[in-house]
Amino acid sequence: MSKAKDGDNVKVHYTGSLDDGTVFDSSRNREPLQFTLGKGQLIKGFEDAVTGMSVGEKKTVRILSNEAYGPHRDELILKFNKADFPPDIEPKEGLVLNLKSPDGRFLLAEITEVSGDSVTLNANHPLAGQNLTFEIDLVEVA
Repeated sequence: MSKAKDGDNVKVHYTGSLDDGTVFDSSRNREPLQFTLGKGQLIKGFEDAVTGMSVGEKKTVRILSNEAYGPHRDELILKFNKADFPPDIEPKEGLVLNLKSPDGRFLLAEITEVSGDSVTLNANHPLAGQNLTFEIDLVEVA
């Protein structure tokens, strides 16, 4: 039986959980996740785990934060004045905004605090700084 390698289109079912056991995502109740190995479409640790698997094989892998979404970075905690927001946006905790960085990249940032005229946003990925555990079932290799 052939093993999954770079360039292969693969389909997997997975369940992802945090160190405390909280499930943050799963494909179990929907179509399997489909991607091409080696294209960088998913976090490195996940692709590395699928590489070398055979169809029907199941594996549990723990991916440290540096192979997942990276560390939580303090420089991605941003403070703004309420007056910096467009008039049609009322800053509220939990609101997620799509921001454009000075170099032209887009990133999502969640408002984490509104205090007086000050608004704090967190542009870290929600799973930054987290170690992740995935249960992976390789369904298909094409």
